[in-house]
Amino acid sequence: MPANQLAVVTGASTGIGLELARCCAQAGFNLVIAADEPEIERVAVDLRRLGSSVEPVQADLATTEGVDKLCAAVGDRPIDALLANAGVGLGKAFLDQDFARIKHLVDTNITGTLYLIHRAGNAMLRRNSGRILITGSIAGFTPGSFQAVYNASKAFLDSFSFALREELRDSGVTVTCLMPGATETEFFRRADMMDTKVGTEPKDSAYDVAKAGFDAMLRGESDIVTGMKNKIQTTIANVTPNEMLAKQHRKMAEPGTAKS
Repeated sequence: MPANQLAVVTGASTGIGLELARCCAQAGFNLVIAADEPEIERVAVDLRRLGSSVEPVQADLATTEGVDKLCAAVGDRPIDALLANAGVGLGKAFLDQDFARIKHLVDTNITGTLYLIHRAGNAMLRRNSGRILITGSIAGFTPGSFQAVYNASKAFLDSFSFALREELRDSGVTVTCLMPGATETEFFRRADMMDTKVGTEPKDSAYDVAKAGFDAMLRGESDIVTGMKNKIQTTIANVTPNEMLAKQHRKMAEPGTAKS
């Protein structure tokens, strides 16, 4: 196992990111973990009990300054695995959303993620060694009515991960895209979606999702859709007109669709 190798995990204070960090620690990676909330300090204490060195960084990865702070914490140490998981959601109709929250979503899910991967990826390419795991989503397969910007951001990441992997095909750097469905995390509460069907129905285990993605990254696979239901859903989405997909998404994500 990867003794003394370094993994960097973003969005690691809760949910899939926390479980990805746990997978790394269980596998013997040393860790630098990042999130934009003080909870990351407590997570570091817990993960150290697994025997790894864990350094927490509280930083807003929606900003270049936040990404620079994370990179400064890593310093000259080679990153063996970058698990780019930081992301936020946002429910309700696009025109009803606060634009500051829309911008923060784009800056977190897309701009900050790209900047971090660009910096870490260049260092990996110079060493001709490294693994990148990008948390995309099956949401990227569907025009997300009442989650329009979020789904679009995940479509971007899903597409980007495959393109970057191809560009790095002849190098020692691998890129894997983790594409989960609805997962039991803080995501839907933070996205103001607890009055929706998707926000209140049963969801996949965050640990199961993270473990599947982590294992796929170690194997150097291109992508993994977690869960049979989600695999079927993405297969159907590939042959369904976008207008129909958007109508179907409304039934899950429109405010007021939660079962009473």
